Amino acid sequence: MSTVPINLEWLSDCSGCHVAIVDLHEKILAVLESVTIQRCPVLTDVKDYPKAKLGLVSGAIRTEHDRHAAIEMRKSCDLIIAWGSCAVYGGIAGAGNVHSRQEIIDAVYIGNKTTATHAPPTKEVSALEPSVSPLDSVIDVDLYLPGCAPHPAFVFDALLALLEGRSPRTATGESVCARCRRKMEKTEVDRIRKNSEGVPDPDRCFLSQGYLCMGSVTLDRCMSPCPLNGIPCSGCAGATMQVLAEPNRDIRTEIAERMSRLTEIPREAIVREIERTSKTHYSYTMATPMIGEKPTFLIKKWTDEERDDYEQDHNH
Repeated sequence: MSTVPINLEWLSDCSGCHVAIVDLHEKILAVLESVTIQRCPVLTDVKDYPKAKLGLVSGAIRTEHDRHAAIEMRKSCDLIIAWGSCAVYGGIAGAGNVHSRQEIIDAVYIGNKTTATHAPPTKEVSALEPSVSPLDSVIDVDLYLPGCAPHPAFVFDALLALLEGRSPRTATGESVCARCRRKMEKTEVDRIRKNSEGVPDPDRCFLSQGYLCMGSVTLDRCMSPCPLNGIPCSGCAGATMQVLAEPNRDIRTEIAERMSRLTEIPREAIVREIERTSKTHYSYTMATPMIGEKPTFLIKKWTDEERDDYEQDHNH
């Protein structure tokens, strides 16, 4: 039986998406019976881009090398999957867009007290792009598979769906809350709690307890492992389509509306707290224009205000 040739590429990310392939466990045998992995940075020593039916690209466009590799993958593969939140939205590398390219170079190479050299590298390191952007800012994408990393069930289903010429069945438009068994209840909680504060009730919704949880505005591509194991959702799979596609809907206002109704915490206080910590709560998706170009997304204003507050508190 002939097999389908596959290329994998790894742009600016942490390698977690490639590890997710291993997490398929015995199911990987079903995939490997149908495919031939030709290029994979962690498995093969192949530098060029052989012709392939399917290409999986993880990571964001952060460097000139990322751009070159993405274009070569598009040329060599009939179908391209944007694999993981970094490829789909820009991922956590997108938090770099709050700063200019020069500010980042200065902080890492010039003003870093723990770095011996005080000049940025001029060879063997690819130059940074002006900003971080998702994969589809450079090449056309045939299927989006967000997640940090996507749950193996979604990876397995996506691979088989493309090989069988059908639509994926596992992926839906539901939020992380759809698989979370915690109950939303009205409480008298009157302040926001840090994630490290106290021991959350295992049966009650985090929002009801005063913890900021992104589950209700985050696409389910993970099977809800964090809230099911006592950890509020950080939003790593990216925002739901309602938040992404509708200009007037936003992560902070959606959470604030829901949380203020479940507790005694004022809506404005919740909005302000998410703005204050926006580099965390928007980090996975801020590089995509669907979030970064919303008229309500004012992260530089929010981070400037937070810095001013910090300096005021620590200068007196």
